[in-house]
Amino acid sequence: MDALDRAHELLAAWRDEVRRELPQGVELFDAHVHLGRDIDGMAGRPEELLAMMDDYDVERAFMFCLDEPDRHPGFRAPNDRTLAYAEASGGRLIPFVRLDLKENPVEEAIRCLDAGARGIKLHPRAQKISLEDERLPPVFELAAERKVPILIHGGRGLPPIAAHLHALVERCTDLQLIIAHAGIADMANLTSRFAGMPGVFFDTSTWSAVDLLDFYRQMPPEQIVYASDYPYGRQPNSLLMALRTARVAGFDDEQIRNLLGRNAARIADGEPPLRPTHPKGGNELTQATILARIHQYLSMATPLMWTRQPDSIGVLGLALNTCDSPSNGYREQTEQIRELLKTAEVLWVAALGDDEAAEHLRSSRLVSRLIHLADVVAVTADA
Repeated sequence: MDALDRAHELLAAWRDEVRRELPQGVELFDAHVHLGRDIDGMAGRPEELLAMMDDYDVERAFMFCLDEPDRHPGFRAPNDRTLAYAEASGGRLIPFVRLDLKENPVEEAIRCLDAGARGIKLHPRAQKISLEDERLPPVFELAAERKVPILIHGGRGLPPIAAHLHALVERCTDLQLIIAHAGIADMANLTSRFAGMPGVFFDTSTWSAVDLLDFYRQMPPEQIVYASDYPYGRQPNSLLMALRTARVAGFDDEQIRNLLGRNAARIADGEPPLRPTHPKGGNELTQATILARIHQYLSMATPLMWTRQPDSIGVLGLALNTCDSPSNGYREQTEQIRELLKTAEVLWVAALGDDEAAEHLRSSRLVSRLIHLADVVAVTADA
């Protein structure tokens, strides 16, 4: 219990740190959140999401369902819950209709748009959607006609998608598209095709701070929207990573305000997108050797946590030992990392048990959040 209490204290302290680091006058908008229960067991609860938004002063969010057990036919029941959650939120949660191309996608989209949905969500990996599918162009044409954005999964588990996605966008005048997870599935090709194209955006919902730094150097700030991917992404991790990586890349305060809220708000409010300028950041990442070592060990820890395995390699111990190396001016950061990892180490062992407390730890993903915060600090120490 001491470690559990300490974990919550650390997350609260980092919440306060994030709030201190935000630029004056920022209006936060989360462009990618889920509510419902996924077939993998993950759950997004409206009361938890709204409480988190209140805690961090997030004003609005684009919201859609997960890949739910009762998704057949055509996500009808989950989409109805999405609309109900949005109505109960008083306008803070902006509903998107999720579609399955195999089950009357245009009809379901029209039904939900007529009932108040304000966007369309597509997940090519979960719904096994080919971007060459002949049923996809009518969905894009409907979005352009109704002037609502499409948010499409661009993360892990996809083949290269840039060429076919670009062809779909080219045929639809004034379509607004959000590519999720910084397009990491095909980042180089997606950014080369869409950088400088008004109305096409990418969201920041990734695990890796290095992914975001590589992404920022390829995409103008005006085409980036902040996103948490709740319930998979949580606070303070999501905001801290987006904010600090933007600082490292050289974003000024106005560009950070746009990234963290205004770009998405313009989409939600039907305003024209800002004219794209030029990407920020460079082709090299300079990092203190001790922080590079810590990042390496924490990257090794991540798949072990996600697959619920013990730290049999001892990577957290290696990362903690590295904190004792000569700091070269990074003593504050290594002490922050040490506190996070010491607590995570205790909770990781506890989460492998079979009792109710272990299940709580697994479902809350506290260990992942602490280790991820430590990794963000290691990568963005010069922010």
